[in-house]
Amino acid sequence: MFKDIIESFNNTCNTILGASETMLSKASNGILVCNKTLAELKEIVDKKDFNTVPEEIDFFKNVKPIPMSLLIYFTEVRSCELRMPKAGNTYKIQFLQKELRKINKFFHRNADFVHYMEQGYSYLDHQFFTRNHRNNFPFTPMTDYYQFPEFSTSQDMLWAKVKAMYRFIHYIRQALKRLKVDDSDIFEEKKHKVLVWTGPKTALTELIYALFSNGAINHGAADINTITDSFEDFFNIKLENVYKTYSEIKARKSSKTKFLEELTLNLQQKIAREDS
Repeated sequence: MFKDIIESFNNTCNTILGASETMLSKASNGILVCNKTLAELKEIVDKKDFNTVPEEIDFFKNVKPIPMSLLIYFTEVRSCELRMPKAGNTYKIQFLQKELRKINKFFHRNADFVHYMEQGYSYLDHQFFTRNHRNNFPFTPMTDYYQFPEFSTSQDMLWAKVKAMYRFIHYIRQALKRLKVDDSDIFEEKKHKVLVWTGPKTALTELIYALFSNGAINHGAADINTITDSFEDFFNIKLENVYKTYSEIKARKSSKTKFLEELTLNLQQKIAREDS
């Protein structure tokens, strides 16, 4: 019911994030798209509601947080860009480091809830992600951004903000990098000199999109650009235009996931050899 809307939303957001515009412009455009998508989802829920409690939990735990987390992220980025000191790198660095401290405080305040979600627990989902329990707040709630009580549970907004803050950390990290900040106490960055990607770049793009599609990084909060940047750092490689490469992968007449299939086959053969 919601799959097409979310797929279209993800494609639009990836286009916005990959555009050669200022972050302020990207954030402003992103906010519009997020609000539009949330309005579409709300309209469907208002009209059809849910047939079962598991359907309701799945929506408020896994579907709504996708556009909601991007809305929070884009809102935070826009606010950060507008409040950023206009002159003096020292002032800019101090401002960004203050933003990092605020993020750390947020995660500290909500440590119990973050632990629950990161461990993949579900025993409290009926309280956190159904509207019958929206007045119950076992952990610290958060508000603002987007409030429709009939379209919210007790913790879906908090979960969306957790996902958004992972993205926001990456944004601040990139901003500090542009200011040529080498702060190992904050990032503990390491250069992986011995790890070099020696396979085709197309294969690495396949892997990146597979991890993105599976939501395996940062609880699904990492976008294509974030994952690509991390892989470039880790494997000492420069990927040109992953969006174009992905389009070429989709246009293949043979297997669309050639590299991933080879990975699976090789691992299966290795396991079979060792077992025999």
